[in-house]
This record gives sequence, C-alpha cells and structure tokens, in this order.
Amino acid sequence: QVQLVESGGGLVQAGGSLRLSCAVSGTTYRFAAMAWYRQVPGNQRELVAAFNSDGTTNYADSVKGRFAISRDNAKNTIYLQMNNLNPEDTAVYYCYARAGSVYWGQGTQVTVSS
Repeated sequence: QVQLVESGGGLVQAGGSLRLSCAVSGTTYRFAAMAWYRQVPGNQRELVAAFNSDGTTNYADSVKGRFAISRDNAKNTIYLQMNNLNPEDTAVYYCYARAGSVYWGQGTQVTVSS
C-alpha cells in the first residue's frame, strides 16, 4: 500500500526557514509527478510547488524565490525548502503523488508567528 509520509513541520518565527520531507513507502515506484499543497481551514487546498511529469517544476506566485522543491530518487523522497517564511504561509502542508491514481499524505502543520 502506497503511503506518503510528511515530516518537518513546526512553529517558526517570520523570516525563518523550514524543510519539509515527504517519503514514499509501500512501493519502489518513482512518481514523476509529485507536489506540495497547502490548506488553511475554510479555504481550498492550493498548489505550492510541483514536479511535473516531464521533470519541470512550477511554483505558486506567492512562494517563488522563497521555496524550492527538490527530490532524492535514491530515497524516494521529495523536499520543500521554505525560506523567509511569513505568517501567510501558515497552513497544513500536504504531499501529493500521481501515477494514474492520486495519493496524499496526512499533512504536516506549519505555523509562522509574526
């Protein structure tokens, strides 16, 4: 059974940094399309950063220049380096993978204090 396990969330002051990790377990398949989404209560889940199936990346305008998505294929893990965080980045961050079926992680809370 495929599972996406996020880690690395927490509480940080504005201007600080966090790195989220998403480890794929239950399969040795390397998902080409993987992404990070975030959701604030009452709002829709929004795309933060993504690896597209062709290997390109894309970012939400609000995080360009501050966040970076990366991957370690040997570990079947993706990362989200988040720098210069601000309170508007506070959300639950979810890992996403797609290969026909869609998979979501359980989410990790990121809280940025002002």
